Amino acid sequence: MTMPGRRSSIFTRLLRHGFTDPSGAERLLDVPEMATVRSDPLFLDALGATADPDLALRGLVRLIEAANPGERRVLLDTLLTAKPLRDRLLGVLGASEALGDHLARHPHDWHVLVTYESSDLHPGVEEFERGLADATDPVSLRIAYRRCLLAIAARDVCGTIDIAQTAAELADLATATLRAALAIARAAAPEDAAACRLAVIAMGKCGGHELNYISDVDVIFVGGLPEAPAGTMENGEDGSAGLNTDEGKAVQAATRLASHLMRICSETTVEGSIWPVDANLRPEGRNGPLVRTLSSHLAYYQRWAKTWEFQALLKARAVAGDVPLGAEYIDAVSPLVWQAADREHFVPDVQKMRRRVVDNIPAAQLDRELKLGPGGLRDVEFAVQLLQLVHGRGDTSLRSGSTLDALGALAAGGYVGRADAAQLDDAYRFLRSMEHRIQLHRLRRTHLVPEDEADLRRLGRSLGLRGDPVVELNRAWKRHASVVRRLHEKIFYRPLLDAVAQLAPGETRLSTKAARQRLEALGYADPAAALRHLEALSSGVSRKAAIQRTLLPVLLGWFADSADPDAGLLGFRKVSDALGKTPWYLRLLRDEGAAAENLARVLSAGRLAPDLLLRAPESVAILGDPHGLVPHGRAHLEQEVIAAIGRAETADGAVATARGMRRRELFRTTAADIIGSYGTEESPAEEDPGALVDRVGNALTDLNAATLAGALRAAVRGRWGDTLPTRFAVIGMGRFGGHEMGYGSDADVVFVHEPREGVDEQEAAQAANAVVAEMRRLLEVPSSEPPLLIDADLRPEGKSGPMVRTLASYAAYYRRWSLVWESQALLRAEPMAGDADLGRRFVELIDPLRYPAEGLAEDAAREIRRLKARMETERLPRGADPTLHTKLGRGGLSDVEWTIQLLQMRHAWAVPGLRTTRTRRALAAAREAGLMSAEDAQTLDDAWVLATRVRNGVMLVRGRPGDTFPSDGRELGAMGRYLGYGAGPTRGQTLEVHSGDMLDDYRRTTRRARGVMERLFYGAE
Repeated sequence: MTMPGRRSSIFTRLLRHGFTDPSGAERLLDVPEMATVRSDPLFLDALGATADPDLALRGLVRLIEAANPGERRVLLDTLLTAKPLRDRLLGVLGASEALGDHLARHPHDWHVLVTYESSDLHPGVEEFERGLADATDPVSLRIAYRRCLLAIAARDVCGTIDIAQTAAELADLATATLRAALAIARAAAPEDAAACRLAVIAMGKCGGHELNYISDVDVIFVGGLPEAPAGTMENGEDGSAGLNTDEGKAVQAATRLASHLMRICSETTVEGSIWPVDANLRPEGRNGPLVRTLSSHLAYYQRWAKTWEFQALLKARAVAGDVPLGAEYIDAVSPLVWQAADREHFVPDVQKMRRRVVDNIPAAQLDRELKLGPGGLRDVEFAVQLLQLVHGRGDTSLRSGSTLDALGALAAGGYVGRADAAQLDDAYRFLRSMEHRIQLHRLRRTHLVPEDEADLRRLGRSLGLRGDPVVELNRAWKRHASVVRRLHEKIFYRPLLDAVAQLAPGETRLSTKAARQRLEALGYADPAAALRHLEALSSGVSRKAAIQRTLLPVLLGWFADSADPDAGLLGFRKVSDALGKTPWYLRLLRDEGAAAENLARVLSAGRLAPDLLLRAPESVAILGDPHGLVPHGRAHLEQEVIAAIGRAETADGAVATARGMRRRELFRTTAADIIGSYGTEESPAEEDPGALVDRVGNALTDLNAATLAGALRAAVRGRWGDTLPTRFAVIGMGRFGGHEMGYGSDADVVFVHEPREGVDEQEAAQAANAVVAEMRRLLEVPSSEPPLLIDADLRPEGKSGPMVRTLASYAAYYRRWSLVWESQALLRAEPMAGDADLGRRFVELIDPLRYPAEGLAEDAAREIRRLKARMETERLPRGADPTLHTKLGRGGLSDVEWTIQLLQMRHAWAVPGLRTTRTRRALAAAREAGLMSAEDAQTLDDAWVLATRVRNGVMLVRGRPGDTFPSDGRELGAMGRYLGYGAGPTRGQTLEVHSGDMLDDYRRTTRRARGVMERLFYGAE
């Protein structure tokens, strides 16, 4: 009897060890038979390590109660002293209710776990035949089969063997079972056994050596006359003439034996059934004779067989019955298997069969179908088998019935990239492990993921997911299914490549006409040029051409997912020509995860990113680095630039290096933006466009600030050494100061200096002006690197004022002459380069101007509104559509920014959150301070983000800045793709529909923002 205090302690420990019914577990531990083990702390640990501790404990108690006293003592001693065996027994009891039932009926069978305890021992067919040797009838065969199955399951759930070895052992056990069942059938009908030869050919997963716990065992039966004794040939010695025994009677005898074998394995008794034996893969299926002679099989396959039947024969393996006859069958049908890909419409037939399988899944089960559903096991198997049948004609290394072995061979031969193969292998192993654990629980044939929470919990724990098993299981399952679906669909594009590559003798190829038609269907505007590019890239027998033939079919599909597939393919050819002799380039694309897809997205998204890449093609390595698309921060960039300048001999050389770094980082930023907007098959598109805008703005601001810092260091070092005669700082203004730069933005700045002690003011001013002039020259001098244009027009007095002022001069100007628009411009001022202390003091100087105490005076507010109204009427370009102009149009950037800036100047003195140079942060602060409603803030934010993305998209697509949507259809389509309006022209809707939706949404979003602006800025109701 458990004492109350101790009960509370045990209850807590049971919960901690994963029991879901600790009260029931306590009662089971209190039964007298458990007295020996319940006080052992290692026993509870072992139970807690199982998939279902409650189930394991119930099964153990049933086993102990069923054992006789002597057997019980041995079992209890083993539980206390033999940890490996204890773990196996409890592991299988916690994973399989059905095997727990078996042990309760046959308690002595736990000893089988000792037989296969060593992890080095991998039982094969012969060992399992010995385990089944005493079975003389169907019932004893079922018991012996479950005993052998128990040994496999125990080693499986404890991780002693992996999924591939488990499946192979299950197939070996099935082979031994078929042989034992045939022996029983022969013993029951010796006359039939003597009258025929019968070979059993395993198909499907059994044939492929990758069987499940509970699955139909697919077979084909081959019958024939018994071998004639020597000297019985009638017409010569070659056996070409007839034999003495009637062939028809032999087939009838073989049919009776085969039927009896099927009943032995399939029928249910008190010990359950073994598994169904399914002979429907035979010629003519269930409508054909159960047994045929070898010649009848061959006649059917040569005249009537469909494509799927040859695909099924890929896994054929003789496993039982007449060994020579089985070998003859395999030798005869194998050549037919590897000729199947020569058949007309072979690939479409295979694809159609796969689609038909998916279409036949009930809608209610589609999302839970682990085997047949999209992203399921069958997708891996079909993809591998299709590649085997195509390429296995000339490469015998691919002729394996095992999916995982064949996948490995495809990777070794270059037919599948190593990364793709590894992902498929990993996903297939995970999905097969799920399937095994689902079936093992009750030993029922199912491929549906359970819906019950307890079942999912046990399933997740059985796979090693112990934190939050259900959540972790669903996440891992969906991730692997997504990988499988993505890689499966790559296969569709492979036939395109065969149209242009120089193929090995005997391989088929699409005609030029057929390839051109398929390219047109994929959205290529100039199929003839596309074919020329494909031929230039993939023809020949070099390793480079072989890898291109692996890459291009997939790339073609990714290019087709853009508005301009032709440009993507042309860009890829240019990059490949530039890097063709480098050993790492094609290997990177084939092996490094998403590098190839990332490159395809970048090359087909517009002009800016490909132009940046082609200036230095080695930057493609960024796309294969797992962290390559993460922009570098300002500190990292400045350190890199300053180090490079320190190594350079001249200022021009130093800044050339800095500009090269800037071009590389511009490419990194554009690539990350494109890939984040498009999404990839591994990583979905960024759902928050504001996050994309912020990343781009921050990255470009940090990049340009680091470049300016480098140019400043180079200009000073080239003439004055390490120290300039005057302290000098660069203050970012506008979008630069607001960390909101776009791809087409200039660097808006003002320059401030302060003479060092003992330096004449005139000398200091000359030095400061010389530095500015040299910085601008270095950053804007024509070269292969993109320039960084410096715009200092926001300085006091604008273009008429001095380029550089001292801090004291700024103070005097702002005190006497400053206009309200200048105070507004200073809202975006932030130090970017140069003397940090001087920059800080400049900010202290301007804070009272931009955040006036007690807020902005009413006359100043009226002046700001007047300036805004004047700008709307005078600065909008002639002929521009005011509903689509992103900067000055209705609800565009200007409307949003002037609205929040007016609020900043009026309230920032009292609301610290408004003291920011960044528009979106200021909007959030205004909302939190109650200066605008959450709805109004969201409306303005949506419009600002959308207008900013449009400006960035125009630059990405056209390669030059613009404030309105492009008019060219392809460019407009590319804009829509960047903004998330559908995929390329092969994915359903037309570009025109996508573009229309995009423009309508832009007008709708900005119209709402204009309404908010008129209320908050102009005070209109």
